[in-house]
Amino acid sequence: MTPRELIDVARIPGGNDELRLFRRGGDFMIVLDRNELMNSRMSGSEEALAEMTAERMPGRTAPHWLIGGYGMGFTLRAALAVLGDTARVTVAELVPEIIDWARGPMAALAAGCLDDTRVSVVRDDVARLIDDARGDYDAILLDVDNGPDGLTRASNGRLYSARGLDAARAALTPGGVLAIWSAAPDPRFARRLGDAGFAVDEVVVRARSNGKGPRHVIWFATRR
Repeated sequence: MTPRELIDVARIPGGNDELRLFRRGGDFMIVLDRNELMNSRMSGSEEALAEMTAERMPGRTAPHWLIGGYGMGFTLRAALAVLGDTARVTVAELVPEIIDWARGPMAALAAGCLDDTRVSVVRDDVARLIDDARGDYDAILLDVDNGPDGLTRASNGRLYSARGLDAARAALTPGGVLAIWSAAPDPRFARRLGDAGFAVDEVVVRARSNGKGPRHVIWFATRR
């Protein structure tokens, strides 16, 4: 087996944890401690995050989406493919090196999505953008962690708290969708979404675009 090559290391703001970017052949991996957070061979569920959000809100002119966490850009590229020319997509990425990697060693994978005129990149915590918004977004897509347990960054937990969900609801337009990716089910969190006043649809999707790989979960929470 081809050994992994360490390309770069990035410290997560607000803590001592580090993200490491590896390459093995033509594949890339982003790793936290011993947890592989992202792999360029597994894009299906991240793409579904955008595609299934669009299916739930047809007919909107000039929609504004907020994507929390660029990752490897799978969700952003899928969003650009299904949204029209009048759409706007704001990408919030807290770790500057993630964007540097997308423009550097993973430029071929990014395929120019960050240079799309519909895209604005904000190097900040997505929670702050949500807190500051009032009916600004037609959709908020969150893939900032492995799920509501705040693995990558403990403070991410506030996004999934009752207070964080209230803020997300206020940041959405009527009928807007909060879509949250998770590596595993979380019944308590699903109930919390309902308690926050959302209509909740929980969908199980495969990690790979070919319908194979681990099962992941996406919650689509629609503002009533």
